[in-house]
Amino acid sequence: MEPLLGWQFEDSLFAPSRERGPGGGARPPCGAKHCEPCWFHGEADGGEGAGGLTASKFRADWAYRQQEFEKALCEYSNCLLLLPPSNIAMRRDVQEGQARCLSRLGRHKEALDIAEKMRNSATNTDHLTMVLNLQFAIYQGLENVEKKITCLQQLICLHPFHPWYWKLLAEAYTSLLQSLSPLVIPETNPNQSEEVSVSDNSFKTSTGREINLQPHRSDDQKEGPRSSLATETKRENAVTCRSSQAVKEFLCTLEEPERTDEGKCIASEAWEQNMSKKVGIKACASFIRARLLLQLTQLQQSSFALENNIKGQKEIDDEVARLSFNENSLLLMTKVMGQDLIPEKLKEEFQGEVKCIGPSALSSLVTASATEFEIKWFGNLQDDLCHFDREF
Repeated sequence: MEPLLGWQFEDSLFAPSRERGPGGGARPPCGAKHCEPCWFHGEADGGEGAGGLTASKFRADWAYRQQEFEKALCEYSNCLLLLPPSNIAMRRDVQEGQARCLSRLGRHKEALDIAEKMRNSATNTDHLTMVLNLQFAIYQGLENVEKKITCLQQLICLHPFHPWYWKLLAEAYTSLLQSLSPLVIPETNPNQSEEVSVSDNSFKTSTGREINLQPHRSDDQKEGPRSSLATETKRENAVTCRSSQAVKEFLCTLEEPERTDEGKCIASEAWEQNMSKKVGIKACASFIRARLLLQLTQLQQSSFALENNIKGQKEIDDEVARLSFNENSLLLMTKVMGQDLIPEKLKEEFQGEVKCIGPSALSSLVTASATEFEIKWFGNLQDDLCHFDREF
């Protein structure tokens, strides 16, 4: 019988294998290269070869870790000049390092320009995820809570089952709520004006909650791979009075088209009260989804990953309790925000392949507006919650 076309096998495939001695035959066994600590500091004149580029990149990374941002920026820039056009992976790493250094040095416009160029050249979902994380970090330095929310919403469009993005989004909504709080002071008895005490930098409500009116900064904290985003988000406890108008304008854009009469929107005290409730719902619902996702992944984790998971859940429990929703509202949020959480979907999210598509198709994955995002995730929830009575 003639073999099928294309299915012939070479006779050599069935030949007996060669005998190999210990260590892989006659060749000497391979030995791992041992590098001294900070070996790259001695490679200053490494040239344009792979070793020189690697040493230059490591020196830049080390300077950044030591918070020597000017030195790190210089090293990254020198490394970029030596990189061949074909080395796309290292080029993107170096450009990200440049942008982060510029942001730390207060040169946010230059950092955003680099991030935008990287976004336009992204060809897969990993590239886009990295750029969105970079833009989030830059807007963190600018204390722009509205842009931070936009970045996180786009990240969630790419990774809807990522618990830490949901937690960061919830914290951003909480910052937005706190910036709105000075505009929405609960009604008080005229004869009990002492219930709200105001000082130069803060005021205290009748419940004893103090709200700081000055932006809080902390420059001595070091950046970690994931915790840096969460740690820096917690700094956004308030915004200045100057930004309150911008906050209200941003919130107006999230309203349905028939409600976007901006002049009436901003001037209406009733609108401010209602918007405060809506932002609180979004914050609490995002916290709850993050907690559900952390609970689902907890069984597959151990060591420091499990510790971070449990710590995150505890932080979420505290934040949810602080928002003071009643039990019925929390149960409804849990049901709505967890209705798509199927183990198979979670497995696809954390083990799925990177999508390599064109830049235009890639951008279409995250071009949904903030209004569309919030209608998708919170629209039905807000309609249902209006049937519950709660104190806010």
